[in-house]
Amino acid sequence: MRPRRDPMTPAPRSLAPLALAALAIGVLLLSPSAAFAAEDSRDLFTRLREDYGLVGGAVGAFVGGLLTCLTPCVYPMIAITVSVFGAKQASSRKQAVLLSLSFVMGIAVLFTTLLVGAALTGGLFGAALQKWWVNVGIALVMGAMAASMFGAFELTLPEGLMQRLSSVGGVGYGGAFALGLVSSLIAAPCTGPVLTGVLLWIGKTQSVVLGALVGFCYALGLGLPFFLVGAFAVGLPKGGKWMVAVKSFFGTVLLVCALYFLRYAIPAMTKVARHDTVFMVAGGAAILFGILLGAIHLDWSDGGVGVKIRKALGIVAATAGGFVLWVSVELPPEMPHIVADANAAPGQPAKKLLMWEHSEKDATEKAQREKRPLMVDFTADWCGACKEFTKHTFSDPRVMEKTGNFVAVKFDATDDEDPQVEQVKKKYGVVGLPTVVIFDSTGKERKRFTEFVPADKFLAAIEGIE
Repeated sequence: MRPRRDPMTPAPRSLAPLALAALAIGVLLLSPSAAFAAEDSRDLFTRLREDYGLVGGAVGAFVGGLLTCLTPCVYPMIAITVSVFGAKQASSRKQAVLLSLSFVMGIAVLFTTLLVGAALTGGLFGAALQKWWVNVGIALVMGAMAASMFGAFELTLPEGLMQRLSSVGGVGYGGAFALGLVSSLIAAPCTGPVLTGVLLWIGKTQSVVLGALVGFCYALGLGLPFFLVGAFAVGLPKGGKWMVAVKSFFGTVLLVCALYFLRYAIPAMTKVARHDTVFMVAGGAAILFGILLGAIHLDWSDGGVGVKIRKALGIVAATAGGFVLWVSVELPPEMPHIVADANAAPGQPAKKLLMWEHSEKDATEKAQREKRPLMVDFTADWCGACKEFTKHTFSDPRVMEKTGNFVAVKFDATDDEDPQVEQVKKKYGVVGLPTVVIFDSTGKERKRFTEFVPADKFLAAIEGIE
């Protein structure tokens, strides 16, 4: 019989910094400030995904799930939930581990299914994002959920539904698995706001693999404290003010996301930043200033008007800084207006480099007249993969040289209510973004890209097109 310990008993003080460490890691991985790098402007997830597989997405999702578990509406449930599925009454350590693992697998099945579904319906989401009012609606929802994170109101399920959900499961492996399936719904006040942002992001990427990975790793992070308490009777740090700081962190992130979606409806918001070091440093400094001022660690109930003003100003500063940093990192670098290779040896003909046209009609006529290959890049303000194409593929020196003889045109498909946009998309059979269509010099379509590909794969795909 394994020794028992009351999970509600405060753990030694040496364990308390673990929560703060998790919060710090979350800030680094989940906030846009982690995206800054002196010589590699790709965001952290994209860098790790492209250089090391999907490690970045896995780690970020895991930490996000762990932070969600440390919020006031999930953390207090741990000991109670473990008692419900019978881990505390297990006759052996092996049984306790298997019961706890069954519970976590139930959580994993639910979240993995949700995010894979979001990826599979991503085409519908991408089409919806072409409507300015959809982006405004998303921004308002995220703003409202951020307000709930800051304590403006509580998101709760109907009492009858809560009672029905709480009765699901019971002692045994099947009961533990079933309880895991519904536990996130019971904890909806805290998981809901976080999951909303994740679901929107996965729907935008339209990647089933990414959806499955993020869903599974998020569930593992969310279920880890339940597993530790149920399997090993680990005493978790005593709940307290630090859980409010976790909610404030999520609230600030949600506000940044709200501004991010709002900019699709108000493109002028993009002009607040440029892709250069000054704006990145300024955004990071504003985030740090907001945190120090009290955006995260202060609570509205800590004191009088002065504390409330400090927290409000801190939230504004951190949110504005996060948005500026995110925009400056995501914006593509200024495309060089170069028509020849300045490093060409004397007496050697200069190499042509990629140049972009902005009129589809003029570009197609030019390609036909000069018998040159044609590349049509359909882009939009809301299309993240389109920006990745511009920033990482089309700006690659090898790609610029390889496509130097192409007639290339960028077609802005942001406003799908424009009849001209709809006409051109229909002409090329475009059903979603990103879409890059390449024709050879005879006018025959040779290649079509409907998802982001890095420079190496792009070069291999267009080899031999003349």
